[in-house]
Amino acid sequence: MNIALPSLYERVSRVIPQAEWLSFEDDVEAILALKQRRNAVILAHNYQTPEIFHGVADIVGDSLALARKAMEVEADVIVLAGVHFMAETAKLLNPEKTVLIPDMGAGCSLADSITPEDIALLRQAHPGVPVITYVNTSAAVKAASDICCTSGNARQVVESLGVPKVLMLPDEYLAQNVARETSVEILTWHGHCEVHELFTADDIRELRAAHPGVVVLAHPECPPDVVKAADFAGSTAGMSDYVGREKPGRVVLITECSMSDNVAVHHPDVEFVRPCNLCPHMKRITLKNIRQALEENRHEVTVDPTIADAARRAVERMLAV
Repeated sequence: MNIALPSLYERVSRVIPQAEWLSFEDDVEAILALKQRRNAVILAHNYQTPEIFHGVADIVGDSLALARKAMEVEADVIVLAGVHFMAETAKLLNPEKTVLIPDMGAGCSLADSITPEDIALLRQAHPGVPVITYVNTSAAVKAASDICCTSGNARQVVESLGVPKVLMLPDEYLAQNVARETSVEILTWHGHCEVHELFTADDIRELRAAHPGVVVLAHPECPPDVVKAADFAGSTAGMSDYVGREKPGRVVLITECSMSDNVAVHHPDVEFVRPCNLCPHMKRITLKNIRQALEENRHEVTVDPTIADAARRAVERMLAV
């Protein structure tokens, strides 16, 4: 057994039963060896399960953190434990590196909700209005945009342009939530996250009734009435930082299931109430297919050179804000 495995399990023992961890050990040990052999790193989004997030990942965070840290990676191979648009972004920022995604089916309802052709029509309807696209989009959509944003920097990006009106695509709820915080007029699209759109203000009221004193943290991809009913709204990184800073006695994270498990590892004194909406795309990534990706060099992510430069500019412009 790899000597690192017991210490890894100690880290996650509060959120993974020992019997379950034993079923992961062979893959964890193999992945640790493969990373060393191939000079590879694993980037894992906050919605990955704890055995991935705490067990094999080298760099973790929200989409903004992963985008920033991808630029600093010195490895030859990047495995993106997340969804396809994240792997494309990693490739845009590391064009000379091999970028792998363990399952090509790991998509995103937001990325599927808009096309470059939609943006062309919007530009015709709103000439001169800058187009801000959420990073939860394809490289082709990024290439058709002026600048990208994440849930963590959306307001800063909107206000950085110094204009009275912007198009903010494709997440309607994120755009509406940002619009409440700024004087800039924001025109929206009709895309939604299939996880966050399921939460309702009634859910918040029921959680508060069932768990008196609970602090409610909501992701800004949730509907505006959910965000309004919460005590704090922010990106996954923002929610994690809030828990670390404020140390609430009891907290609920209104977002994807695995987020609570991953944050709870670092905060044993905080009670986490866990409403559970799973992202089916994030859950397509497993230890087994991460191992297969490294063993078989699958599935390599490429970006069409005809769109890569424009998409990269939109991402880099965001990172400069």
